This record gives sequence, structure tokens and C-alpha cells, in this order.
Amino acid sequence: MPFGVTNAPGVFMEYMNRIFHSFLDRFVVVFIDDILIYSKSEEEHKEHLSIVLQVLQEKKLYAKLSQCEFWLKEVSFLGHIISSGGISVDPAKVDAVSQWGTPDSVAEIRSFLGLAGYYRRFIEGFSRLALPLTQLTRKDQAFVWNGNCGKSFQELKRRLTTAPVLILPDAKESFV
Repeated sequence: MPFGVTNAPGVFMEYMNRIFHSFLDRFVVVFIDDILIYSKSEEEHKEHLSIVLQVLQEKKLYAKLSQCEFWLKEVSFLGHIISSGGISVDPAKVDAVSQWGTPDSVAEIRSFLGLAGYYRRFIEGFSRLALPLTQLTRKDQAFVWNGNCGKSFQELKRRLTTAPVLILPDAKESFV
């Protein structure tokens, strides 16, 4: 599909999902033209890497080696830092949140909630906490910044800048 066609990214993404379907969420994550391969051991990673490269070769898709990174212990992917220790918020995003000034328009509230919402899995009770800000974005609501809005904004900032590292559950342990 030629560049500039509006449906090209969606069609390509669907194609990538189709060719890697049996490996998705087992050891591959695909986002448009970014492919993340994750494994529990180096031996397993060799096998996973070989499978992915073989699929690409069979489908006549080529990776530019200058844009590839192999055998990383930690990787930045879609605003997250992924490592053997778990998944955390990208420090660049934490800096952006900590520098964020008090919003003074609906557009600024929406922008902040968009970023905060992307990381909602790191914040317990996100919806409840963001409610005063969300209410300011309603069409029938006048923009009136009050104490509840300020508390909500500051607490969301605090929790985003001190977000926990999410780890995968250990299947050998019991779940609560």
C-alpha cells in the first residue's frame, strides 16, 4: 500500500496481527511496525527471535538492521519501561507530569486526563480520583476550578510520579 493512504496504518497493523496471531501475548507484541519480543530466558529468546525473523522472511517483510535492537534487558515501548523487574511508567512521562501546571481550560484538562488515563492501570481508583476533573469537561458544565479539582489534580500527579512497577503474576503462587 503506498505511503499517504489514510487506511495504510490500519491495514498494515491488521496484517501484522494476522501473521503473528499465534504468538501475540505469548512472546510477541506488535504495534504498527514495532515488534517487541520478550522471553523468560536467553535460550527461549533465541527460539522466539528465530520464529519472528522466519515469519518476517516468509511474508517478505524486511527489518532495517540499523533500527533494530537485540538482547536488551530493558526497553522503552509505547510510554512504558519494560524489564525483567516488570512494567513501569517512562521517566520522561513522569517528568512531564511533574512539570504540569494547573489547567485553566477544558482543553488542558482533557490533555492531562488523556495522559493520566493512559497510565490508569498504575493508579488504584483512577476513575473515582479523576471524577472532579472529568466533570469539568462536560458540555453543560461551566469551567469552575475549585478545591476538589485542585485536590484531584495534585493527587493524580502525585500518584503518577510515584507509580508502582507492575509485575507479572507468578503462576506457582496463589492469587488473591
